[in-house]
Amino acid sequence: MKKIIAGVDESGRGSLVGPVYAAAVILNHKIDKSVIKDSKKISKYKREYLEKYIKKNAEWSVSLATTKEIEKLNILNASLLAMKRAILRLKKKPNLVIIDGNRLPKMKKYNLKYLIKGDEKIPEISAASIIAKVARDRFIKKLSKRFYKYGWQKNAGYGTKTHLKAIKKHGCTVHHRKKFKPIYNILSQR
Repeated sequence: MKKIIAGVDESGRGSLVGPVYAAAVILNHKIDKSVIKDSKKISKYKREYLEKYIKKNAEWSVSLATTKEIEKLNILNASLLAMKRAILRLKKKPNLVIIDGNRLPKMKKYNLKYLIKGDEKIPEISAASIIAKVARDRFIKKLSKRFYKYGWQKNAGYGTKTHLKAIKKHGCTVHHRKKFKPIYNILSQR
């Protein structure tokens, strides 16, 4: 029996806005693994190109945990929930799931392993990092059209000076993670 390996990674964990996304990817034997790199180490345009290439040559799924779930569970548990959802959405059940990081979602019927900096070492995880990042970036870009005052089109919801200044001036949106320290600190000063 051929071993089926899935790689899993998330995107948006450190952002102050919106859901955290996760992807699970099983690469097929035709794909050139040498071109797949960690999403943080390649340009936006290369990520978008590779996302299409990966999707054509892989079994993949993408999922998320909402801002409300992040507020309720905390960002670590919400990230693990998004990962679990992505794994469960795969059409094929992998023999082994390798997750970037140092924690695993609770899934009894799956063989799970974590690997710190796995997105730099395992092509399946790198592919998952690309798919999750592109999906999240698309969502934030769409959102930024409605909430242009916060500069999300440039900062992707991360805690830049421009973003924090906008929160102080305009307040929070329903998409802000209000329990995250920078936002919590701003809100508690009001």
